Amino acid sequence: MFTGIVEELGTVIEVDDLISAARVTIDGPLVTVDAHLGDSIAVNGVCLTVVEAANGRFSADVMQETLDRSGLGALRAGSVVNLERAVRVSDRLGGHLVQGHVDGTGAVLGRVSDPHWDVIRVSLPAELARYVVVKGSITVDGVSLTVTDVGAEWFSVSLIPTTLEHTTLGTCSVGDLVNLEVDVLAKYVERLMQHAPTPPVAATTSASEKS
Repeated sequence: MFTGIVEELGTVIEVDDLISAARVTIDGPLVTVDAHLGDSIAVNGVCLTVVEAANGRFSADVMQETLDRSGLGALRAGSVVNLERAVRVSDRLGGHLVQGHVDGTGAVLGRVSDPHWDVIRVSLPAELARYVVVKGSITVDGVSLTVTDVGAEWFSVSLIPTTLEHTTLGTCSVGDLVNLEVDVLAKYVERLMQHAPTPPVAATTSASEKS
């Protein structure tokens, strides 16, 4: 489990093709300071398991499904990625509950810059649209953000200077692909509503029966 608060910008050192999988090696001195075999680190919002960690770098295996369903399939040596270690139970929840399970991808449709913030518009897959609401939470490339506007096929988020400086969203351009994870609470609510028992129909008594 993660919070969507990026700890560090890492750099991809190597991507090894394993046939129907890939092993990615990433330089991340901060997130590897206490990393051990089996630990979880989110890479652009995708939860990966550490298989090796040494000298400020870690390696993780990425299965074909993840390569196909996320933007990790486009990673190359030199790519810059957002990194976050799994949250501890005692940590502050600065963002929102993030699983690191990417629901889909979107493309950056537009970007408007302001002296104090940037607004980016991202395409929204049809199957995810019902989970996205204004003022709700969404994770974009591992960054916890608040939705500022939403349409049938897009949503917008505002990026403060800290986000622009410390995450890959500061340099993303129109056309770039980003990983999306919607708020898991919305999915649970939907599931519960689908299987909610039908409330009983209240019995009515006619006037003749009362008399």
